[in-house]
Parts: sequence; C-alpha cells; structure tokens
Amino acid sequence: MINRVLIRLKVVQIVYAYYKNSGKSLKAAEDEMFFSLSKAYDLYQHLLLLMPAVTHYAADRIEFNKTKLRPTESDLNPNRKFVDNLFVAQVRCNEQLVKFDEKSKFNWIDHSDFLRRLLESIEASDIYKEYMADETTSYEQDRELWRKLYKAFVFENKELDTILEDISLYWNDDKPIVDTFVLKTIKRFEQKKGSAQLILPEYKDLDDMDYARRLLRASLANAEDYRNLMSAATKNWDLSRIAFMDVIVMQIALAELLSFNDIPASVTLNEYVEIAKYYSTPKSSSFVNGMLDSIVKNLRQEGRIE
Repeated sequence: MINRVLIRLKVVQIVYAYYKNSGKSLKAAEDEMFFSLSKAYDLYQHLLLLMPAVTHYAADRIEFNKTKLRPTESDLNPNRKFVDNLFVAQVRCNEQLVKFDEKSKFNWIDHSDFLRRLLESIEASDIYKEYMADETTSYEQDRELWRKLYKAFVFENKELDTILEDISLYWNDDKPIVDTFVLKTIKRFEQKKGSAQLILPEYKDLDDMDYARRLLRASLANAEDYRNLMSAATKNWDLSRIAFMDVIVMQIALAELLSFNDIPASVTLNEYVEIAKYYSTPKSSSFVNGMLDSIVKNLRQEGRIE
C-alpha cells in the first residue's frame, strides 16, 4: 500500500523536523520515518473497518427500534438490505482486519456520534435510496454501493478528519492518499475469496523500503552539496531568503535526482513541484519548478544525470 508518493511526503516531513529539532540523529530520523509510514498503514486498515462499523451501528438501531413502546410497521419489519450487505459482511470477517482490530486500541464504537451522523448523511442520499429501492441483491451491487458511499461521504469528511487528527498527528496528511488505496481495495474484493481475501500489503516489495531509506539518508548526508547547487542556481540571491520548506523540498528532489537513476528526472520534478504546492507558499510551486529545472540543466551539462 505504501507507495513512493507517500514516501516522498514522509521524507519531506521528517527532514523538515530533523532541522527544526536539532540534535536528532540520522538513525532516529530513519526510525521516525518508518514508524510514520507504519501508522499510514494502520489508517488504511481503520478506514476499511469504518464500513462494517457504520453497518453495525445501523443494525443496532434496527434492533432498538423494535423495542419502542409503539413500534411502527417499518420498525417491526425493516428493510435490512443495507445491514445485510454482502460486501461489508466479507470485510467484517476478513482475517487480516480481524487480527488488526483485536490488537488496535482504536475502535469506531467509541465514536458513535460520528457513526450516527455519517449514517444519517448516507440514508439521506440518492445513492442509498436507489440501492434500497432495488429489490435485486448481488455481491457486486453491494460492493459498488460502498465504493460510491466512500467517495461521497468519507473522502472529504471534515468531522472524520478532526477525529483522525486527534488520534494521531501522523495521519494529518495521509488520508487523501490512503483513501485512494481503500477504493482500490474495495474494487479488488471478490466474494469467492471470503474471509481469506487479501488486503493490500504494507509494502509492495522491499524495493520501496530501500527507496525510503536511501532517499532520507541521501537528503541529509549530502545536504551541503544540494544547497550549493541551489545557491549556484539562485545566482545573486541569498539562499536564506528562500522559504525554508522550499529549500527542504528541493533538497530532497535533488537527492532523488542524483541517487536514483532509474527514476526519470521529469517524474521527480513533477512530484516535488506538487509537494511544494501542498506544503509551502502559493508561489512555491512555480519557484521550485523553475529552480529545479535550472539545476537539472546544469547537472546534465556536467554529466551528473542523464
């Protein structure tokens, strides 16, 4: 699940913190990076478990409504299509998620008010109403429902963002990327695999772990070289006048350019320009783009990159 987009973001965060919290060793920074990446994988699993949590809340409400002093016909004979969703039933019993949930200190049940409001929003939607009105039932239909609901109600949910931020500072910037992997996982689920259905692994392979380690080490170990390249590109401009985050982003971009020949320079430049948009000032992306483009031209002339 952890890809290079997420790794780049984490390296930027860790390198920034490394300089702001002077005295931290390279080993400590590396440990912090991998711990932060592991927390992103935790978030991925928690978000998958949100779907059965909402469904469980809806099922509990159905049972409660039956105990009313004067239950209505709909209370006594409710439409159970949503709570009996075949896809959610598979997620609920998924072997990997069950093991994770048993060890986790975080539980969606502790946020029942959020679950209630999320369920109310879902039930008020056309997505839900059309699904419930359809008398046919299939695993594919049930899975597609949650793909749509996740995009509509979980992707940009400010209340959810606040809850996650309160739980872990590591999740502040992770959710938009992790959301894409949750959607990918929903599409990958197959009914025939039952509880043994595999979710995405934490790392696709050892190469990504090595990439993260090498990128962080190069960013810090060769910082003087990279900043000299920046100073040369700024000509008569003092490097200290550049926003500190811009310097960090360019420093890591140069580490990638000079340490990973298999990654095209255009890919590296595009990725770090996007990071500058997210983390720094409104004008940073165009400034970083211009600076890196100039440095890349110089590096090519010197034969340091292709």
